[in-house]
Amino acid sequence: MGLDQSAPTPSRAGRNLPAAIGVGVVLGAAIIGSLYWQKWLFIVLVVAVILVAVDEMGKALKVGGASVAEVPMLAGSFAMLVAAYLGGPLALLTAMGLTVLATVFWRMPGGAQGFVRDTSASIFLIGYVPMLAGFAVLLVRPEDGPGRVITFFLVVVASDVGGYVAGVLFGKHPMAPTISPKKSWEGFAGSTIGCVLAGTLSVIFLLDGDWWIGVLIGLISVGTATLGDLGESMIKRDLGIKDMSNLLPGHGGIMDRLDSLLATAPFVWLILHLLVK
Repeated sequence: MGLDQSAPTPSRAGRNLPAAIGVGVVLGAAIIGSLYWQKWLFIVLVVAVILVAVDEMGKALKVGGASVAEVPMLAGSFAMLVAAYLGGPLALLTAMGLTVLATVFWRMPGGAQGFVRDTSASIFLIGYVPMLAGFAVLLVRPEDGPGRVITFFLVVVASDVGGYVAGVLFGKHPMAPTISPKKSWEGFAGSTIGCVLAGTLSVIFLLDGDWWIGVLIGLISVGTATLGDLGESMIKRDLGIKDMSNLLPGHGGIMDRLDSLLATAPFVWLILHLLVK
């Protein structure tokens, strides 16, 4: 996700921290409440968030000159997430394939000029947002699905919070100054500690799994969360924008909150699918 892992100066923090915490608490409460009341409410929440994210990303890509196929992408995103919940991984993959074809066919009447650019942008968006989000939906399908989803969210949040605290207190050595100058190696160390602790405790107490599985999830998640954040920073730098939108106070846009989550979801799903029965 993208809280700054930087040295302690207000100008470098770059976010309204009280607003960011408030929004995070509200979103967390909505996620936990939906998971333990009715699973389908969690799916409704995910679908709503992803549709907004797809719209955000589509508008951002237009800044770079690409015209994305908004209608089939929104319809396909909805179909992919619902298919993942009802039918599992194969249904998700099938829905993605049909969505890709729909975006190609939708663009064809526009002529050959810019066809590859526009369809490539649309397919990139499909794979980057709804496809990866589908793995978060897959997490909720088993009987212990709520615990799996909360484990997933906790490790990413721990990466964000641990990195922010360690970066503010100790951050001196930039990690990737040309991509995200506010991130530091000290912040990454804090993210690692936070991820491993969150993963270990979550797997033990929420999923009744072995501690080493939690450590594995934590170590992998700190890498995917950090790369997800840096990857979205690369997209924004290429497009010349600071945030995807200003929808969430203190956070930016929906996509500015989903970057680390999207990159981490497939790995957490795979590890839990294979190792926690």
